[in-house]
Amino acid sequence: MGTYIEALTKRWQSRYRRSSIQVILSLSFTGVAVVGMVLMGLALFLRFSSAVNDQRAESSQRVLAQVNLNLDSYLRSMMRVSDAVYYQIIKDTDLAEDDLTDRLDLLYEGNREMITSIAVFSESGKRISSVPLSTLKDSVAPEREEWFCKAMEQIENLHFSTPHVQNLFTDPDYQYHWVVSLSRQVELTRKGSIESGVLLVDMSFGGIERICRDVSPDGEQGYLYLIDDQGEIIYHPRQQLIYAGLLEENNLEAARYTDGSHRETFQGQRRQITVKTVGYTGWKLIGVAPMRNLWNSYGQMILFFLMIVLFSVLLLVWVDLRLSEWITAPVKRLDRAVKELEAGRERVEFSIQGPYEVEHLSHSIQSMVSTMRHLMEDIIQQEEQKRRSELEVLQSQINPHFLYNTLDSVVWMTENGRTEDAVTMLTALARFFRISLSRGNGMIPIADELEHARHYLTIQKMRYKNQFSAEIRAEEGVESLYTIKLIVQPILENAIYHGMAYADGEGIISIRAFREGEDVILEVTDNGPGMPEEVVERLLDPGGPPAAQGAKGSGIGFRNVHQRVRLTFGPAYGLTILSEPDDGTRVRIRIPALDEEGAKRHQKEEKP
Repeated sequence: MGTYIEALTKRWQSRYRRSSIQVILSLSFTGVAVVGMVLMGLALFLRFSSAVNDQRAESSQRVLAQVNLNLDSYLRSMMRVSDAVYYQIIKDTDLAEDDLTDRLDLLYEGNREMITSIAVFSESGKRISSVPLSTLKDSVAPEREEWFCKAMEQIENLHFSTPHVQNLFTDPDYQYHWVVSLSRQVELTRKGSIESGVLLVDMSFGGIERICRDVSPDGEQGYLYLIDDQGEIIYHPRQQLIYAGLLEENNLEAARYTDGSHRETFQGQRRQITVKTVGYTGWKLIGVAPMRNLWNSYGQMILFFLMIVLFSVLLLVWVDLRLSEWITAPVKRLDRAVKELEAGRERVEFSIQGPYEVEHLSHSIQSMVSTMRHLMEDIIQQEEQKRRSELEVLQSQINPHFLYNTLDSVVWMTENGRTEDAVTMLTALARFFRISLSRGNGMIPIADELEHARHYLTIQKMRYKNQFSAEIRAEEGVESLYTIKLIVQPILENAIYHGMAYADGEGIISIRAFREGEDVILEVTDNGPGMPEEVVERLLDPGGPPAAQGAKGSGIGFRNVHQRVRLTFGPAYGLTILSEPDDGTRVRIRIPALDEEGAKRHQKEEKP
């Protein structure tokens, strides 16, 4: 049996892989429709009663949720009034210098439809300020009231009382209002010192009554009432009858119910109870729906059948969508793989399992990508080899005549007895070539590059008998950064041969190294005769003509440095030449600001 099932499974898998998307969709949708109809028939017989009850409970919960939302909004409004009194009036008032009454009265007038009174008491129960009434009854002791005691015991909380008749103040019109008291502990300021007090906001019970009145969780048969966390009734549509002892309610038992739907039997009547807790207060909304008319409610039955039909349609739609997604998922995965390849990701998986067409397409793309990668790797290797060769050629173009001329100067100084000058020149020459070699490293600290330039200037100043002066300055922190070696010396060579040799008066060469954003600028400035604009443009043109025959310090030095920098760091870097006839020349070498780690990465790229 197991072998037969395994063989059948393999056969269906084989047919699936050879089938088109159209065939799969047709067969699958037909099967889903049949299964959906069967499930719908079973649901009509097996789930009718449960669905009606669940719908009834859900309807009650929605009604209570809406009432809870309205009640929560009302209570939040009261809390905002309390916060406004505390943080905008009491906190900003020193009782020794000012009175709260005017500002309290202004706030009361803006909220008088919801508020019966606002009062502030001291820690001992003494009235500090109140609106609209200001005279306490002689028989009233606020410090013994429940709202006052709770506020002082739990100073971090807001406290809501049960409904009661407002009996604190003497009303000249002899009007008595049903209110719900909101109290809290506050900090009063008097002569700069802080003392405790109690803020009382009496909310009109009519606001709560309007929210809860005429609300029924189950049509005309049900009703809703509101209790506190101890089960005391806050609102009930038959509240007067309950207070008079003519009617009873199961409120104490309801106080123990958790949020949700419950069933109970009270006074011989089965009913469904829906509970919803009101935030911040611990109050509970209790929805009561009698169950005696459950099976006589034809409207509920019709609604039930409509829901079943709707459920069946939604089920079919959902299954169809899931099926379509399952079929198209391989195509989507293939599309994502192609996008990842376009984004430059190196390793992309193209082995997509799915219908025959998608698998064949994924294998074709995989083969094509593999071929392209091999070709790209060959091209990259060729370009890297070409780049290394170009750098080696440019590095080897440093003028050897400088060495010959320096040695000739040493011989001449020795023959004429200037041994100290000869020793100085040979020492500078040795250090010059030691930094040039740099143990084979192509990247050296900027401090070494500037030291290399300093030794070169020492030799040249002795050869030119101090016809020019030079200064080298580096911004703090720049000398520890790295550069490719031997890029300043060729620029100095051109400044000496073309600038100092023709300078009018004493020649001056200035070398600066400084940061500019994320880059480093190595700047060489001279006060030589300068160059016309067309000569400047020709110096950095890689396809431009070579320098004039026999000229000292061939202009190839500029081009050499420019190409080495661009080959190493990219086209955003290189040389900029600023020069005007009779106004000297300024050459700026722009390189990235590299620390030791960054220099190591570039050094590694330079090695074959």
